Amino acid sequence: MTEYGYFLSCEEFTPAELIDQARRAQQAGFTRLAISDHFHPWNDAQGNSAFVWSMIGALSQAVGLPVTTLVTCPTVRLHPAVTAQAAATSSVLLGGRFALGVGTGEALNEHIHGDRWPPFEVRAEMLEEAIEVMRKLFTGDLVSHRGRHYAVDNARLYTAPDGPLPVLVSGFGPKAAELAGRIGDGFVTMTPDADLVGAFRESGGAGKRVVGGVKVCWSSNRDKAVDVVHRLWPTELLPGELAQILPTPTHFEQASELVTRDMVAAAVTCGDEVEEHVETVRAYARAGFDEVYVGQIGPDQEVFFDAYRELVLPSLQR
Repeated sequence: MTEYGYFLSCEEFTPAELIDQARRAQQAGFTRLAISDHFHPWNDAQGNSAFVWSMIGALSQAVGLPVTTLVTCPTVRLHPAVTAQAAATSSVLLGGRFALGVGTGEALNEHIHGDRWPPFEVRAEMLEEAIEVMRKLFTGDLVSHRGRHYAVDNARLYTAPDGPLPVLVSGFGPKAAELAGRIGDGFVTMTPDADLVGAFRESGGAGKRVVGGVKVCWSSNRDKAVDVVHRLWPTELLPGELAQILPTPTHFEQASELVTRDMVAAAVTCGDEVEEHVETVRAYARAGFDEVYVGQIGPDQEVFFDAYRELVLPSLQR
């Protein structure tokens, strides 16, 4: 049965707001949490970018829900050995209720050290080696590694996970789905695409979890909701590989000038039509997803949680 979680957006909300949302999500009946991992927001209007590992530590003390990163890039900004230590500590704090969602990353977050941003094929190769390094470290054994992209010298995690720490691999096309099936403990993708789920299953993903996420804007005023989404998240509608290669929020703001208000109105679930929200989320269940994380865009968090607790989640669970 599909589980429904809440998506915490570090780009849009302050640390205190994220903790409050996590508590509200648990009270509303969401059974899991996902959290983004960014160094920059997508644009200045979003205005935040908390350090995800600090946030997970705080969440472990605030709520009792499982937490998944959607997603961490363990290849450039942080060395995979450092990412492994952060993930292992998170798993211990959460009593094993932590999953590490990983991906090949975006230049927006990973270019900050001045490293060259490689093409997808190289980034996929780096990700595969990073996962190999992290899994070795998760055992708590002494690890030395000499690979094409990474070196680890006599490293050991003394605070190691008590049990399995799932590594879920993110992707948006057939190549990424195949990679996730081959090396991941699960697959993360943001569109309810049954063909991609099938490609993942056929590439080694049978019996592994499929995870997705969707942003909505619940509001009694649909026009206002569309305006909020158009101001804060037009980046969701940018085509192709722009999200992976643009390096700064300013570049995303320039590209987002191509995204019209009508495009947002057609693509994002806005307003307070219960069935529209139910169908938006249920599409993931129909496509074979095991977990779906819903994020509310904008400041109207209280009305969102009330509506989902009383109307949307009961319909989904039926």
